[in-house]
Amino acid sequence: MSRLARPTNGRMIGGVCAALARRFGTSATTMRVIFLVSCLLPGPQVLLYIALWILFPSEGKAARTAW
Repeated sequence: MSRLARPTNGRMIGGVCAALARRFGTSATTMRVIFLVSCLLPGPQVLLYIALWILFPSEGKAARTAW
């Protein structure tokens, strides 16, 4: 499993779904569909997406901070 970082390529909005897809070994499209379906359920999915967007570093920044 790879480190959680938002990729610079292949992201649509913030890169959160692409980062999670890379981490869990699925396609980014599958992760986006799962997110969209989860938005039909009650809960704070959009707030969670925004929080992960803020918490996950961008791939370029993550490479600079790695040892």
